[in-house]
This record gives sequence, structure tokens and C-alpha cells, in this order.
Amino acid sequence: MRRLALVAALFCLAAFSFNQRASAQVTLNETPAVFSAAVGWFDLVQDDDQAVDFRLEYRHGEDFLFLKPWGGVEVTTDGSVWGGIGVLVDVVFFEDIVVTASIAPGLYEEGDGKDLGSTFEIRSQIELGYQFENLSRVSLGFSHISNASVDDDNPGAEVLSLYYHLPLDAVF
Repeated sequence: MRRLALVAALFCLAAFSFNQRASAQVTLNETPAVFSAAVGWFDLVQDDDQAVDFRLEYRHGEDFLFLKPWGGVEVTTDGSVWGGIGVLVDVVFFEDIVVTASIAPGLYEEGDGKDLGSTFEIRSQIELGYQFENLSRVSLGFSHISNASVDDDNPGAEVLSLYYHLPLDAVF
């Protein structure tokens, strides 16, 4: 988790400095509110208890101090469930490439799936996507779920997900 957090922090720092030099090509949080759905590969790195991962999320369109709120739920084919609320930052390059970094504390129930050591689990994620003219987008996300060592048992899990983000304006 520390590596992923460090990579996300370094990326955001680079994006902010790049934004200062090339503001015409990079914008921060210029993305609409979206409903998101994803399918992924749960526990792909450690390979202890792999499963298919399904996600539904809502990502708010307005930001506060460059952070946007989001909330979501994910379930696996093993019956594991995670739900949380957190913050994200979108960085848009060249009007159609979107990089999103997010983090959210949440609650986890293992079902018949992987024991992550605690009911409290934090999900951090980095995502790379392409935004279409209608502001919908497709992205690939890599996330890590961990209890941040609040319990002695902290195996964590990584998930690779394919997302589709549908603007709220298109739904209503």
C-alpha cells in the first residue's frame, strides 16, 4: 500500500507541476459526475484467493480543494463485499486522457473469499482512462485493499479493473 500511495502522490505532484507549465494541455478535475461500473480480477498479485470483482460507484462532479467525493460498493464471485466513501482527483491530459487517483476507507465482509484481517479496509487506486466527446470514458484501474495494519493480519489484495463511466447528465 505504501508503494501505491507513494506512486499516486508522486504522480499528483508531477501533474500539478506539469499543470503549471502547460495549463492549456492539462486540467484538474474537469470531469462530470458519473456512475461507474467495472469488472476486475481480485487478488491477481498474491494469487491466494482469486475471484471476479464487480463494482458500482458514484463519482461527484464538483470538487472541494481539488478533491472530489465518491462512494462505491464491490462484490466478488466468492461473496466478498466492500463498500466505502472517499475522495479522488482527476487529471485530464489533452482533453481526453484522464488519470484518477482515489482513496476510501470502507467496510469489508469476506464471505467465502479472502480474509483480509479486518472489517475496516482502505482501498487506494490509480486509474488511466480515455474520455469520449460525450464525456463518458473507459479506464483501466489498479487498486489495493488493505487494513493499514490495524490488525496483526494484513495480507491485502490487488485488483485490476476495467471501468465504464457514464456521465450523470446522460442518465437524467
